[in-house]
This record gives sequence, structure tokens and C-alpha cells, in this order.
Amino acid sequence: MGRIFGTDGVRGLANGQLTAELALDLGVAAARVLAAHAGDRPRPAGRVRPLAVVGRDTRISGQFLEHAIVAGLASAGVDVLLLRVLPTPGVAYLTDALEADAGVVISASHNPMPDNGIKFLARGGVKLDDVIEAEIEAVLGQEWDRPTGGDVGRVSEYGPTVQEYAAHLVATVPQTGSDVLPLDGLRVVLDCAHGAAHEVGPKALRAAGATVIAIGADPDGLNINDGVGSTHLDHLRAAVLEHGADAGFAVDGDADRCLAVDHTGADVDGDQIMAILALGLLADGRLVDDTLVATVMSNLGLIKAMEAAGVHVKQTAVGDRYVLEEMRSGGYSLGGEQSGHVILRDHATTGDGVLTALHVLQRMARTGKSLADLAGVVTRLPQVLVNVPGVDRARAATDEALLAAVAEAEDGLAGDGRVLLRPSGTEPLVRVMVEAPTAERAREVAESLADVVRERLG
Repeated sequence: MGRIFGTDGVRGLANGQLTAELALDLGVAAARVLAAHAGDRPRPAGRVRPLAVVGRDTRISGQFLEHAIVAGLASAGVDVLLLRVLPTPGVAYLTDALEADAGVVISASHNPMPDNGIKFLARGGVKLDDVIEAEIEAVLGQEWDRPTGGDVGRVSEYGPTVQEYAAHLVATVPQTGSDVLPLDGLRVVLDCAHGAAHEVGPKALRAAGATVIAIGADPDGLNINDGVGSTHLDHLRAAVLEHGADAGFAVDGDADRCLAVDHTGADVDGDQIMAILALGLLADGRLVDDTLVATVMSNLGLIKAMEAAGVHVKQTAVGDRYVLEEMRSGGYSLGGEQSGHVILRDHATTGDGVLTALHVLQRMARTGKSLADLAGVVTRLPQVLVNVPGVDRARAATDEALLAAVAEAEDGLAGDGRVLLRPSGTEPLVRVMVEAPTAERAREVAESLADVVRERLG
């Protein structure tokens, strides 16, 4: 079997590429590999078998996939706790809190409803290493010694899932006084994308003191991400203006990312959110090494704003897994992506949309400033992205004429913009991204470089 794990687990059309049979086999393979890696590591008192926790988003296909993967895990001798509908970061948190040997998330994040996915978490609630994913793929479908009798796993529901995760989230924004909740006085719209945060998101924000208008909070199994959530901000914008809210936040289907709009309805992207949180942590002395980790797609405006504030920005390849790898290797406390994946490592092992919203709101409450004022520290440069299909992406980093054209374009921007060439990881295309002082200038440079890409790599 070829490689089935992508950058964020196994994902595809539910009951198409991602079948119940594959989910069952993945459960068995994951149980065997993770048990082997656990070795002789001691288990909590009273636990005789490995333990996995399993959560999912609201997609109707998650129901049969949940049954299938649980069957695989239990048949391989793993006890399973069902967390039911819970955001990806909630599953990660409970994997750690319950000292489980593995966590499983059934979700396709921001993808449309027909898709679904399966993602495994290692002990501690962290993403699996590529090496372990490769081992799981290698044993898929192999013959194995099946446990029988009392050695098979037990399956049970974990009752306080939402309550425990919400309590954890609220505990990260402690009260400033005995009679004042941290978000008292703030009126907030939360778009839950008809997804995994539809219950826990509003619950956590209300428990922290905010007045919450929840939208996108009526999942029916079919409407997840359908015109709502972090990829569709129009409904959020309209609700903020209609209710006179101080801010609005939108998560995606599994609530591991978050974008916002301010009280005027203006968008606040992941770069601006990271800037707000970085400056807050810097002021509290909790921004490790005064460093923020972001990807190469972050706007130059973020880099300049952080430099002016004395914050160093480390940039990684695109993908939250690369951000997290850099954060773990350097011990950094904050990182994320322009798309809204924000990792507050003091409190989470992955991006967490509800956690992000709570901490931005806490910053608003502490400073007395509006979200618009806080986000205004970043002056975003116009950014133009041109995809050039049908080219040999492998030569994008070596073609001398193309590299010379990129260097000439960067010289022409004279430090007031930047150029990024990104070969696609899956398609025969190259992405040309240009930032410049004006949209017209960015478009001009991007189109010119796109022509060079077509000429040299076509």
C-alpha cells in the first residue's frame, strides 16, 4: 500500500477513499505500533491494558468511522474511552490528562462535509512523528496474533468530556479579583462552524464571563463548515454588527484554528492574532526568548511589527506541524500560522481556536483596548498569490535564471516587500507570492515572475 498519511493524518472522501475497512485496519495497526513503542513504560495504577481516547467532529460519517476504528483498537487489546464530539485540541488535552497511550481524532478540519479524516496522537497529546506513521502504514493488513478472551479491549463512554475540557480552557485565563470574571463586560459572537466546538466553545467563553452570541452552533451532521466558520467570515461579520459586539471569533470544524473580526466588521487574521498574543506574553515576561514562531507565509507586516517591539520571528515551512516542531526544539511558547492555527504551548499541544479566542479577549479586557486597536499594531502589506500549473516544480529551487529574476524582484522592492516561490507538495505547480506596498505593485511583480516560471519550468 502506498503512503496514506498526509500532513495531518489520513484524510479523504468518507466511504470513498476513507472506508470503514480502512479505519478498522488503521485502529489495529496503530494499536500494535503504539503498544510496541510504549514498551515497559509503567501504566497508572489499576490499568492493565493500553488506553486510547477517541473523539470526533459532527460529520455524520464520523459515526461509522468511530465504530470502525474503535473495533480495531479494542480487537488489538486496547481499552477505549469515547469522548464523543470534541475539538481536536480537546482530544489532545484529555489524551494527556487521562495518561492515555494514544488519542484518535476523527475529523477533516475545515474540509467540506463529505470528507473526513483520522489523526492519531501519541502519549502526551502530541502529533505522531513521521517515523511512527510510516510504521503504522507498514503493518496495515499484515497477519497478527489476535488477543482472545479477557485480553481484548473494553469500550466505554467518558462522561465529563465537555465539562473537563471547558474547565481547562477557563483555568488558563485566571480571575483578576474574587468578584470579577476575566471577560466580564465583553460581548462576543462565536461562530462554531456547526462543528466540534458547538457546545464547549460557548460554554467556556460564558464561564469566563463573556456575553456570548453563538452562531453556527446547530450541527445536523451535514452542515459542518457549510458557509460558516473560519473559512467563511461573512455571517460572523454580520452578527457582530447586528448585535453591537466587541468582537467576533470563528473556528473551523474541529476548532483547531481561529480567525476574528473587530467591532467594525474588519477581519483580524492569524498574523494579527499572533501579534496581539506575543505582545501580551512579552509584557508578562512569558514569551520564551522573546521569540514568535511563524511560517514563511506570514505577512511582512507581522515581521516588521514584531521587530519594532523587540520580538524575534522564526519562520518555518508552511504547516502547523513544522511550527510545532520548531517550538518544541527551541522551547518556544507561541507560534502559529496566518490561517489561524495558533499554538499557546503553555496550555496546549496543538492549535486551539477556543483557547486563542479566550486569550485575545483576555488581552482586550486587561488593556481596555478594542480588538481593532490591538490588531492595528500590524500593518498588513498587500499580498498576491499566483499559482502557475503545469510546470516542473522540482526545478524551482535550482533554475539559475528563475532565481536571478526573484533576486532582481526583491531588490526592486528594496525591503518594502518580499517574494516567495513555493513548489506545491502534491501538484505540478509553483506558487508565486509577492508582498508590496500596494496591491498594484504586488500584482505586477507576481505576474512578471509567474511568466518567468512558465518560461523556465514549463
